Amino acid sequence: MVLKVGIDVGGTKIAGVAMDANGDIVAQSRQPTPRDDYDATIRCIRDMVAELSGTAPCSVGIGIPGSVSRMTGKVHNANSTWINARPLQQDLEKALGKPVRLANDANCLAVSEAADGAGDGAGSVFAVILGTGCGGGFVINGRLNTGPHSIAGEWGHNPLPWPQPGESPGPRCWCGKNGCLETWIAGPSLARDHLEATGEATTPEDIAMRARDGEASACDTLDRHLDRTARGLAHVVNLLDPEVIVIGGGLVALPGLVDRLPGAIAPHVFADAVDIKVAAAHHGPASGVRGAARLWDDDASIGHTP
Repeated sequence: MVLKVGIDVGGTKIAGVAMDANGDIVAQSRQPTPRDDYDATIRCIRDMVAELSGTAPCSVGIGIPGSVSRMTGKVHNANSTWINARPLQQDLEKALGKPVRLANDANCLAVSEAADGAGDGAGSVFAVILGTGCGGGFVINGRLNTGPHSIAGEWGHNPLPWPQPGESPGPRCWCGKNGCLETWIAGPSLARDHLEATGEATTPEDIAMRARDGEASACDTLDRHLDRTARGLAHVVNLLDPEVIVIGGGLVALPGLVDRLPGAIAPHVFADAVDIKVAAAHHGPASGVRGAARLWDDDASIGHTP
């Protein structure tokens, strides 16, 4: 039996699964990410693949918080900055002794959810990660679309549309620009917005808990986050018009986010009648790593090699 091993390289953890031919997970692993240490990151992935596959033959797909440039063969746009400008794919293939496929982590989410998740059966799926960062991936007719620069779906590094007073030029982003969507709607940005509005430093999880209890300031923070997320997704709808928008990442659990997004997006969409479908990732936190394992599924027209 040939296993499909998927690895999800995050800013704080590296997760892995081994899937069988039916898409069932037969082994899984999780380790802290060796932050700011490229060589240790390579070793961690190598050891995890060996742990998950054992003696069985396997394919290896890896999701990363960035992408591999088709022009240079090196990673770019990763908020795990220690892997940027590095030939990660080549180094991993050398360490593992086999070919690997890499894709952006949001692309892996899109692959997973389009294959057998919340977007199963849809002709087009735009999948969103809302967590430490903000990314997206687009699958149409079963095919992951990445574009010639491997940046298709990078909506998090477009500016917040239709800015309101006080929103322009916006906070400085790690990418060097101001006002990127990521600086408004990612988890750390949600916490920063609450601090600026209330003077209270806290976490997205605490804000969500307080909002569920009806605390006004927490509800106001989530309302601002919902409005900004909706404005950002309205641009996606106007550009791509996906059949389903799938939300993944840690912020998917914010009270009311998924349920309220269609109504919040609708006023900004360039159409006279709007029916927007938004769903939470069916596979939850495991969706990205499952998508990484599926990067070799060319028989399903989903695989992609940078």
